[in-house]
Amino acid sequence: MNKTIFPLIVLAWACGSAQAQTAPASPEPESALSFNVGVVTDYRYRGISQSSRNPAVQIGGDYAHKSGFYIGAWHSTIQWITDNNVVQTATTLKGAGELDIYGGYKGEIVKGLGYDVGILRYEYLGNTLEDTGGSKYRIYDNANTTEVYGALSYGLFTAKYSFSTTPLFGNLRSQGSGYLDLSATVDLGNGLSVVPHFGAQSVVNVPTAAYNDYSVALNKDFGGGLVASLAFVTTNADKTNYARPIDSKFLGESAGVLGIKYTF
Repeated sequence: MNKTIFPLIVLAWACGSAQAQTAPASPEPESALSFNVGVVTDYRYRGISQSSRNPAVQIGGDYAHKSGFYIGAWHSTIQWITDNNVVQTATTLKGAGELDIYGGYKGEIVKGLGYDVGILRYEYLGNTLEDTGGSKYRIYDNANTTEVYGALSYGLFTAKYSFSTTPLFGNLRSQGSGYLDLSATVDLGNGLSVVPHFGAQSVVNVPTAAYNDYSVALNKDFGGGLVASLAFVTTNADKTNYARPIDSKFLGESAGVLGIKYTF
């Protein structure tokens, strides 16, 4: 090789390497929009089956701004409202879908200590739960529920409290009910994580509806937005209060739940 060309090649390579090392990172996008679709063998919410221990299909969408503001919507098939038809004396009960609409703000109080505050509206589309038993023997409020929530997270751990500003999931005069959610996310590597959880639901004016729930979930992230989960869920809920009217099936019974979700 020509002796004059060789030093020039080395110099060009060195300059190129230096530029690559000091090149500025891509700027953070102002906002992000994502969608998700999934299926579970049993839709469990706070330990109680919303799908009568049957599979459920779920879809959602989220918008997040780099400031910390976010909004989203999520829908799942359910069955618990129409299951109450066995005690209905007038109008056929409706409510085969749950639509959650939420928004909030998250950030850091100090480095490592995060917060998340927001509001969540549960809409049970077209539900007529308040008609159960007829107007003279009314035993439920409208199932639609609004909650405000606040959460703190530090390292592996998250503590969240939700407070209902309306009657809770159809329980009569139950506004002011609360739910405490304690969880941790343990990264096992290779896309695997374990999430233990403890929850405590209080229900104003309906003490028999209060209970605790416990779960542990194993999640596997396959990359590309695909995540699978296997969870064991159990509760100490009252078997009479949380039994399906048509056949007394206990909706808080211990069970394993499989799920798969794709986010894009």
